[in-house]
Amino acid sequence: MKPIKTIAATLVASTALGATIALAAHHLPMVGGAEMYPDRTIVENASTADNLTTLVAAVQAAGLVDTLSGEGPFTVFAPTNDAFAALPEGAVEDLLKPENLEQLQTVLGCHVVQADAMADAIRGMVADDGGMHPVTTVGGCRLMVRTDGDTILIEDENGRVATVTQADVDQSNGVVHVIDTVILPAS
Repeated sequence: MKPIKTIAATLVASTALGATIALAAHHLPMVGGAEMYPDRTIVENASTADNLTTLVAAVQAAGLVDTLSGEGPFTVFAPTNDAFAALPEGAVEDLLKPENLEQLQTVLGCHVVQADAMADAIRGMVADDGGMHPVTTVGGCRLMVRTDGDTILIEDENGRVATVTQADVDQSNGVVHVIDTVILPAS
């Protein structure tokens, strides 16, 4: 029979471990009211976020689910539903039409970089380049990234500036940075 002190120490250790595991589970980043699991893909996580439903619908309409579920690594600048809603009236509906598939794929491609770039790495690249860092996306868009304090700003080819509102949402195949503006290719 184990002495009472040993049993008590084991209970305290087990309780502490359980509390640590529970605490760790509650420290997952939340996007759109959903926990983001680092062992899930970009598509799996985005599909659960209430504020990314337009982006998910666009990815599905563009036939890019398999691509963004693939190995990666990808950095995705994910515009929120509000970002899509800020586009001119009817723009999202037009992009989602089957006859505009190529244009939709290009727009979505402007939000994806073939890399796993966390915010600190992005800030470092901006600093190394004297305040502006050029980024070419998988869609062929050339973005200019800069910072304002700790905030990351992304300027598209039309001068539209997106702000990263939530950075470093780690995924199994890359990272998502939530943004407040849809990035568009040169018009």
